[in-house]
Amino acid sequence: MDNQEVKKVETTGFDIDEFDMEHLSQLLKDRKLHEARELLSALNEVDLAEILGELDEEELSIAFRILPKELAADAFSYLEPETQEALIRAFSDKELGFIIENLFLDDTVDMIEEMPASVVQRILRNTDPVTRREINELLKYPEDSAGSIMTTEYVRLQEEMTVREAFDRIRKVGVDKETIYTCYVTNAKRELLGVVTIKDLLLAEYETRIRDIMETNIIYVTTTEDQEKVAHSFDRYNFLSLPVVDNEQRLVGIITFDDVIDVLQEENTEDIERMAAIIPTDKPYMKTTAFETFKKRIPWLLLLMISATFTGAIITHYEQALGAYVVLTAYIPMLMDTGGNAGSQASVSIIRGLSLEEIEFSDIFRIQGKEFFVSLMCGATLAVANFGKLIFFDKVEIVVAAVVCLTLVCTVIVAKFVGCSLPILAKKIGFDPAVMASPFITTIVDALSLLIYFQFASHILGI
Repeated sequence: MDNQEVKKVETTGFDIDEFDMEHLSQLLKDRKLHEARELLSALNEVDLAEILGELDEEELSIAFRILPKELAADAFSYLEPETQEALIRAFSDKELGFIIENLFLDDTVDMIEEMPASVVQRILRNTDPVTRREINELLKYPEDSAGSIMTTEYVRLQEEMTVREAFDRIRKVGVDKETIYTCYVTNAKRELLGVVTIKDLLLAEYETRIRDIMETNIIYVTTTEDQEKVAHSFDRYNFLSLPVVDNEQRLVGIITFDDVIDVLQEENTEDIERMAAIIPTDKPYMKTTAFETFKKRIPWLLLLMISATFTGAIITHYEQALGAYVVLTAYIPMLMDTGGNAGSQASVSIIRGLSLEEIEFSDIFRIQGKEFFVSLMCGATLAVANFGKLIFFDKVEIVVAAVVCLTLVCTVIVAKFVGCSLPILAKKIGFDPAVMASPFITTIVDALSLLIYFQFASHILGI
């Protein structure tokens, strides 16, 4: 019981608000470096990176230099790009060389992509020729491709090896590899032949050949595969790592689950921003200036404002009708809001389904049929509830209530049809389905709901 309780405490997580930053700053200011080192060394590298990010540049430089070298190198990859840049500028060439040497290659590439050219040049000057060549190779791959997020640091075995020889090789090269749990079997041309796990090796006899225990039914991706599709492969097959091959089926790298988590977070953030009519940005909100935020939001706001003028034009066109039945004006906001909400419900569900690859273009008619029945039930329920409100509380004429309620039913049907169809069509022609979310669909549905409203009013009320 005691051991379980201790374990529970250890895994509750780190809260930076509970860390005494003032105490750390005071230790650094008073040059009580031994105490500061002990305080920081007790932290996990991820939590340590969060603490270092809260220090000013002078304190950061001191704190980083007093850390044990291995811990400092581990924490460096988790720092924000701005903090990494500040440290690199403060490093000597020897210090920078040590950090680069102890970073995994994919982390080095990620860092370089965020740095200004002058810093990149200095980083590359302090890497050995082999590492520099590998970095340049990874930088050539298209952004958001499998090649751009893979690492070349993996364990490669040969099919003729025995299990004993495989363990010898893993002990020799494994310390610098991203993962040793999954090992990849290739031939002399580096063509991918199979996959073997540490579990397979541990359970086999030492003299067993790798070819006899390796898995040959291999799932892999190519270097140009979109990173979002790579993430779906991890989700579908529960991989810890995934091999990446070139056009000639040669193994060039692997992608590990920690990289995929970053991809998923990035893609989800991008979709949320697009669904809110914001141009996606790579920077966290608190690190984005007001002007940068303005630039990301104003283009869509301008476009939506211009498109919303269509609703104004429709109201102007039916101005005489509204003059004859002024009461109709009071229900315009309700109809437009209900239509927009109904369309958003459908679009968000479809966009999520497309993102998870649960929905294909070929499903469009089945989806439209399903949404039609859903919209009929939703529209009828809303209409009955609204009819009672109009008659018993608003005291309007039955014909006016009929116009509003019929419009409500038709608006919900049209809204859900638009909401479920546009994201699928957008993906089919190569657009991001998230663009077709709430603001865009709401604008379209607003105009359609007004047209439906005034058509019913014209025919039923004779105006």
